[in-house]
Amino acid sequence: VQLQASGGGLVQPGGSLRLSCAASGRFFRINQMGWYRQAPGNKRELVAVWTSSGRTNYADSVKGRFTISRDNPSNTVYLEMNSLKAEDTAVYYCNLVGSTHIGAPTNYWGQGTQVTVSS
Repeated sequence: VQLQASGGGLVQPGGSLRLSCAASGRFFRINQMGWYRQAPGNKRELVAVWTSSGRTNYADSVKGRFTISRDNPSNTVYLEMNSLKAEDTAVYYCNLVGSTHIGAPTNYWGQGTQVTVSS
């Protein structure tokens, strides 16, 4: 299983970015797929996730600005980030919770993509 993330970069405050994460491999079940972020000196925190029940969860700090979506056939998840702020600067990690066979799910992480919001 590999998670390939892309789309990070440098953007001015108020700007937009779109992150993509494609999961390769064969899955028996995907429980959850989404994004976390980690700023220097901070713990990794949830940004937005999609769950197998179809629900989405967002951090309060990004509600109304970020939108997560998923393309089921390709196991790709997207994060549309609008009205970006300096405090959104972090390394963004793609995350997938799922299983490749019957059994307990596994937590998978992508390599991280840097998002920098600065003028």
